[in-house]
Amino acid sequence: MRANAVARLEARLSELAGAPVGLERPNDPEHGDYATNVAMQLAPVRKRSPRELGEELAAAALGLEEVERAEVAGPGFVNLWLAPSWFGEALAEMLDAGDAYGGGSAVRPEKVQVEMVSANPTGPITVASARNGAIGDSVARLLHFAGHDVEREYYYNDSGAQMAKFRESVEAIRRGEEPPEDGYRGEYVAELAAEDGDPVPKMLERIESTLERFRIHFDSWALQSELQLRLPEYLPKLDTYEKDGAIWARSSAYGDEEDRVLIRSPEQGGTPTYRAADVVYLVDKLERGFNRAIYVLGADHHGTRNWYAAVARMLGYDPERVEVLLYQLVHLTRGGQQAKMSKRRGDVVFLEEFMDEVGVDAARWFLVNRGPDQTIDIDVDLAADRSEKNPVYYVQYAHARIAGIRRNAGDASTSSTPPPELAQEERDLIKRLADFPGIASEAAERRSPQAMPTYAIRVADEFHRFYHHHRVLESDEQAFRLGLVTATQAVIARALGLIGVDAPERM
Repeated sequence: MRANAVARLEARLSELAGAPVGLERPNDPEHGDYATNVAMQLAPVRKRSPRELGEELAAAALGLEEVERAEVAGPGFVNLWLAPSWFGEALAEMLDAGDAYGGGSAVRPEKVQVEMVSANPTGPITVASARNGAIGDSVARLLHFAGHDVEREYYYNDSGAQMAKFRESVEAIRRGEEPPEDGYRGEYVAELAAEDGDPVPKMLERIESTLERFRIHFDSWALQSELQLRLPEYLPKLDTYEKDGAIWARSSAYGDEEDRVLIRSPEQGGTPTYRAADVVYLVDKLERGFNRAIYVLGADHHGTRNWYAAVARMLGYDPERVEVLLYQLVHLTRGGQQAKMSKRRGDVVFLEEFMDEVGVDAARWFLVNRGPDQTIDIDVDLAADRSEKNPVYYVQYAHARIAGIRRNAGDASTSSTPPPELAQEERDLIKRLADFPGIASEAAERRSPQAMPTYAIRVADEFHRFYHHHRVLESDEQAFRLGLVTATQAVIARALGLIGVDAPERM
């Protein structure tokens, strides 16, 4: 584990307590810098009163150079007030680490593939699909920051019924006819019809360009049509049976909710289903040497998680190497009215339009600032607002303000040596920055990028409080406070970068 002052203090207290100690920050600074309830957790096991155990731990903690004061409160909470030296040490490691602060937390680095977006190339990327990409790319960034070797991939269905309907729709427009009733409509269909040739490659180019603008760069692109050609190689290795003329996988025997059709009956065309392509694709991923294959899928694919695990078991792979992240829908509102989405009808909100309206930074922020398991409602008016009412603007403004302070400071020296008496706002800001390694590590482990926007807002809050009460330049503590704001700027930039949001120097 790299620099983490809080984790080191927890480890030292754990040695004293003889059990793992977790530290929390009390809401009221009158209750100390950190607190632990370990005495209450140990009381039933050791058959002693929590307060008695708490008193022992508090007395022992006073022997640590980091601890200035320790008290037992309530039924057995141990409250700790830390010495200025701890704050100086924490700040020093932040400054030494720079933009690497909080990284490298992976105990066992893995080679990971994150497959994301993967929308059929029947139209431009929608805001709904963009949430997939924002989550997947942010998870990839978090994993890379933790020390994993990460690759991003886009898998697209370039064959099948929907692709045929898409091509039919374009051809109909070219003939001056209406697209089929269940075909695709919209300005983009007419634009493609105005050009010669297969519309699919052109659509793919547009998709790739849009996603690059959205700050997602894919390392590889997989085609269903190519993968399906390898199905005969793997079909005999699966546990299958024939029923009603179709070939089924006996996936229910391997942890799936039900058996799945792999090859349709002759009456249905005798063609492979997308589940069959899933088999080849999963093997392809694992055989490429990835320790872990992460799929990001919409909530309507909830059954896919167990299907992938069942395929892995059937073929002798560890199902723990396969991971499925599900996300809920996105609703956009303008002036209180909800925008409808339908790729076929053409009354859809495309990612390109959304970025034009609110900017890339706000688009990335608002698509990851809630957990994937929550449906999100994005107020487009707020997302486009260029004031501190907009949370992404508020955080970026804190970063830009610090950049301005540092520009004005010129070549002035910085220091991590704290004054004998730290102001409460200085203590609070350093503690908030010291939270970052643990938060980044947990966000990577739990695949929860929404932790980053929440944390970034809290850092900005602490900085603004500090800045409101204390001068940085031309103050008695200029060098120390320059060090403090420099560390703050680096942490804000990293927190934003982990969700694909820029940290501007000027606003």
